[in-house]
Amino acid sequence: MHPDIRLDYRVRPSALAFMARAVRPSPGLKRGGVPAISANWRHRPEAAELARFHALSGLPESETLPLLYPHTIGFPLHMAILTQPAFPLPIWRMLQIRNRIVQHAPLPRDAALDIAVKIAGHRIVEKGAEFDMHATVRVGEALAWESLNTFYARGRFGAPTTGAELPGAPKVSPGDTASWHMPAGGGWHYGGLSGDYNPLHLWSGYARKHGFARAFFHPQRVLGQCLAKLPQPAPALPLRLDAWLKGPVFYGAEVTMGIAQETDGTVFALNVEGDQRPAIIGRLLAASLL
Repeated sequence: MHPDIRLDYRVRPSALAFMARAVRPSPGLKRGGVPAISANWRHRPEAAELARFHALSGLPESETLPLLYPHTIGFPLHMAILTQPAFPLPIWRMLQIRNRIVQHAPLPRDAALDIAVKIAGHRIVEKGAEFDMHATVRVGEALAWESLNTFYARGRFGAPTTGAELPGAPKVSPGDTASWHMPAGGGWHYGGLSGDYNPLHLWSGYARKHGFARAFFHPQRVLGQCLAKLPQPAPALPLRLDAWLKGPVFYGAEVTMGIAQETDGTVFALNVEGDQRPAIIGRLLAASLL
């Protein structure tokens, strides 16, 4: 049995600490499973930080915090967990592959956000292992926002977990399309918001060593660009966003997004120029269940 590990932060978790811990050896994914690691932090948005978030994500400002704001600003807690010495695999092997976000209630721009993240489970799949991270945001005692963020590590870890049903991405037959030129940079600035200074998002040389054509966007930022281009207003709260992160979106790339309306919401698929496979597939709908 692993002892529970609880990380309580009074200020934003330090990215320097993440980077220092990232080079430590990891214990490996063993039969004992994954330790129960959780992290907590109370955050109050600041005007300058919000302005930077909106500028980088492409999302318009409003009287309340946007759906993706807690996803970005709470990401340092994910980093804190993934770089804990007790976490079984090194963070540099981890890639985000799925997000499910549910906003239950409006988040005031000046609210104190109690953010908590914990390891919610893991499974062995055919070519690797997946780890689910459950995040919540409470305003006072009320649950206002939550997410399930899934990370993937390629490798051989034994027989696949039986009975694990993984959510499949929808087929998108676009009724509308939107095309635009992605920004040419901003990875360092977005890393400052999210705490994610993964070199894949910062240096093309490093990205090429790992099989990518060049450095590419943080996926949360791409999702913001996608949501900002949807022609229909978002459904009323409670609101759910499902996203499948299929491939990289490079800085400065030309992209096209197919959009289709369904009975309960909107689906979209983002393609990078020259690649017929979608880089991101999403579904935005009115739903209260995570």
